[in-house]
Amino acid sequence: MAFVLIGVLFIVLRLGGWVQFHKDDLWAWFIILSPFALAVVWWAWADKSGLTQRKAMDALEDKKAARRDKQLEALGRFKPGSKKRR
Repeated sequence: MAFVLIGVLFIVLRLGGWVQFHKDDLWAWFIILSPFALAVVWWAWADKSGLTQRKAMDALEDKKAARRDKQLEALGRFKPGSKKRR
């Protein structure tokens, strides 16, 4: 996500005329658009390595644990992980 934000910032700066990246226009656009290419490489690596799926599974496990704790509290049981019982 950071690469995309940097790329958008580069485009805004270039089109707004605030910053001149390079005298040669072709190389300037290459530099400006390179963060988008890096974002594509990052997302491809994250998907291939399983990083994205692991994060999604961890989020589901956290939601499941929170739901379980909330249901135990609603039943009048003590909250798991705390030493204090009601």
